[in-house]
Amino acid sequence: MRVVIADDAVLLREGMARLLEEAGIEVVAQAGDAEDLLRKTRAHRPDVAIVDIRMPPTNVDEGLQAARVIREELPTTGVLVLSQYVEERYAVALLEGGSEGVGYLLKDRVSEVERFLDAVRAVARGGSVLDPQVVALMVGRARADRPLDALTKREREVLVLMAEGQANRGIAETLVITERAVERHVTNIFQKLDLPSDQEGHRRVLAVLTYLRAS
Repeated sequence: MRVVIADDAVLLREGMARLLEEAGIEVVAQAGDAEDLLRKTRAHRPDVAIVDIRMPPTNVDEGLQAARVIREELPTTGVLVLSQYVEERYAVALLEGGSEGVGYLLKDRVSEVERFLDAVRAVARGGSVLDPQVVALMVGRARADRPLDALTKREREVLVLMAEGQANRGIAETLVITERAVERHVTNIFQKLDLPSDQEGHRRVLAVLTYLRAS
């Protein structure tokens, strides 16, 4: 696997590079700003670009904008975005372009080495990863007109884990229930959110997007 890292904090960037290389993942380039990230990503076409949301010159959302460009221009390159703070609007903005090969993590997760490496690998495989803190914040925002109100407590728990990128087996292990029970809950979620049966391959993505937009 080949990775490009973009972060204006040199120590964090070097630390991530070392973690990745020790795990057998090749870091083909590093960048300190969005322009350099785009240039190096276009040149190397890595499996994953790890991107800090806030980078020079304004330190607002240059990394996010660069991530969206990468997703449009290089659809086979996964994007894992890192943020210092819980900013759910950025997670929604990323996923609205599709959830394949995209992740959103808090920077603190980098110190949780296995979680960080698992996220990189998942994104490289075309999966999606959302930081649990972002998911928890969204779940905590109840509104009377939310389409999620029809879901039971257990179905919400399953949907939260789906949003974090977990497959049915992982959800079953986390909730200590059977995979068959998870399948029933997922089916109920699809039905209650009125997701079209002719889009079977995308209904998990649609369910997560419904969840994010309702938060």
